[in-house]
Amino acid sequence: MKITIEQDALAAAVTYAARSLPSRPPAPVLAGLLLAAEDGQLRVSGFDYERSADTAAAATVTAPGRALVSGRLLADIVAAVKGDVRLELDGTRLLLRAGSARFTLPTLPLEEYPALPQPDDPSGTLPGPLFAEAVAQIATAVSRDDSLPALTGIGLRIDSSERTLTLFATDRYRYAVRILDFKDLSPDLPLAPALIPGKALLDAAKAAAADSTVDVALPGQTNGILSLTSDHAATTIRALEGELPAYEKLFPTEFPYEATVETAVLKSAVARVALVVDKKSPIRLSFTDNALVLEAGSGDDAQAVDNVHSELKGGELQIAFNPTFLIEGLDALGSEYVRFQFTNATKPAVLSGAGADPRALRYMLMPVRLTN
Repeated sequence: MKITIEQDALAAAVTYAARSLPSRPPAPVLAGLLLAAEDGQLRVSGFDYERSADTAAAATVTAPGRALVSGRLLADIVAAVKGDVRLELDGTRLLLRAGSARFTLPTLPLEEYPALPQPDDPSGTLPGPLFAEAVAQIATAVSRDDSLPALTGIGLRIDSSERTLTLFATDRYRYAVRILDFKDLSPDLPLAPALIPGKALLDAAKAAAADSTVDVALPGQTNGILSLTSDHAATTIRALEGELPAYEKLFPTEFPYEATVETAVLKSAVARVALVVDKKSPIRLSFTDNALVLEAGSGDDAQAVDNVHSELKGGELQIAFNPTFLIEGLDALGSEYVRFQFTNATKPAVLSGAGADPRALRYMLMPVRLTN
């Protein structure tokens, strides 16, 4: 193998593929990135049995070939050099030259490297930026507790009659749902929802954010792999076992109370009031005709009170929320005004952007029961 490639193109390809590298590889070869040079391009691939990343960049290929080298080391080197990069395989070593710098990297045994999963036929197509935005919103509600693996996933479900893809996630304290139009639907669609590791899907969606479109292939009956494919890159992620609670049964459908508040103003007030309590202690929200009063702390402890303007429909209501969960929900909505919909003070509230499309993000938040 002997090639010349622009530094920025190589850095982008290595960074993309390195997303799939495990922090603790189960086998030494899985810490490597596979470099394959042929037909005027360099393909860079990574795989850890759970997810793979494969991308290509234009290169001047003098001699085709393949090499497997330490991914982390290659990423660090490529980020530090300038100018065109020349790669040449010399026996069991890869020579890397850029400007006045020269590196000699030992290669890993190619014969021990597993074959990458092949992307399946796409279930449908989405705009890359829209898909990345939706996954980031839904990831807000993904659990960080690895003891319940299913709750660390993001659910994906196709509705062929509506031609939509629904994304959903919950950590038991909040539930996030968003619906996207799904174009170019395959006639042979999976019937059951897929559950995909949230962090891996978020990383892959971020990488696809610059692509005009991304083909999404949900796991089929015999293939437990999600595939995301764009013009120059492909990612596969192995699905989780299990399923999430059905959001259709959990989201309230009737709301006697509804309030609208300016998002940025509310977020600032929540952050100020929450300064006097720890991250898990609730803050109280009292909705009245024209004002929302926020309170935190009690007794001999530090206390805080603030208020913001709100518009209320229905009677007055007092409810309490975890301030971190509330702020994260407001951030995820990304709207100028937030609409709160309530059943009562002890039932989940539903947050959405005021005036937003019904398919936009809905964020259901469990209240905290007050002891006094």
